[in-house]
Amino acid sequence: MAAPRVLLTRRWPQPVERAMQERFDTVLNEGDRPLSQAELASAMGEFDVLCPTVSDRIDAAVIAGGTRTKIIANYGVGFDHIDVHAAKATAIAVTNTPGVLTDATADLAMTLLLMAARRAGEGERELRAGQWSGWRPTHLLGSSLKGKTLGLVAFGRIGIATARRAHHGFGMKIAYYARREADEAVARELDATFHPDLHGLLAASDFVSLHVPGSSETANLIDAAALSAMKPGSYLINTARGGVVDHAALAEALRSGHLAGAGLDVYPAEPQVPPELLGLESVVLLPHLGSATAETRTAMGEKAMSNVVAWAEGRDLPDRVA
Repeated sequence: MAAPRVLLTRRWPQPVERAMQERFDTVLNEGDRPLSQAELASAMGEFDVLCPTVSDRIDAAVIAGGTRTKIIANYGVGFDHIDVHAAKATAIAVTNTPGVLTDATADLAMTLLLMAARRAGEGERELRAGQWSGWRPTHLLGSSLKGKTLGLVAFGRIGIATARRAHHGFGMKIAYYARREADEAVARELDATFHPDLHGLLAASDFVSLHVPGSSETANLIDAAALSAMKPGSYLINTARGGVVDHAALAEALRSGHLAGAGLDVYPAEPQVPPELLGLESVVLLPHLGSATAETRTAMGEKAMSNVVAWAEGRDLPDRVA
């Protein structure tokens, strides 16, 4: 019996690519370039398994491109770039890679928070441009973290991991907004305050970190009204999904000085960055590095592969989302 034919839409860490090639008839994207919608649609008729990433838009038109694909094994935890309803309607399974990128993303959230609070991006740009005139008492004054309140919008794995770093490592107070209160032991460990109202959390927080999934429910969750509700002089951090924030409103909040700074790792139409942000010194902009450690990206590939193996062996899919 021929091995299932698998397409990896982008390059993966080499150890996982080799493992996939040993087990399946695996085709690599040698040039590591984004595939067009037409190429993705064509793949649905040429491969048994499609392994996309967040950079691929697997919409209904792509899914209708062929009838061979039986499983979409997403390389990543978020799957808002996949039309899961269209996949279910055509009996295509969809899986993701939860759990393995929690620590890396929490680390990156703290990186953005520290860079924004201490104006590290501004300082590096000044130094590299040869404009640093030397130490002086009022140069690039930022904000300390100890005793400040970090508000988490959603309090799942990554939100809790970020809270632990902030509370235990930097002495920050923890508050959170979520659909329900956290486990009692977690809340006690972090001395975390629950806010049932989003704007209430925003008004109480010196730093706000977003951890909601991308969906129609969370689109522009942080809009002009939400930004106005934030404490004057506070900071916004986003490692979730770009569509959660109204970036035009964010730019205005930064320009006006209502917000002291922001740190972003994700954008609505990647790799494009909202142009209104590019000229603002008070925002740290990173190129979607949340899971970008060698260990995490390898673990994500292994997680995706475990779902493909389970499908090939007729077992229940460990990380099925549709």
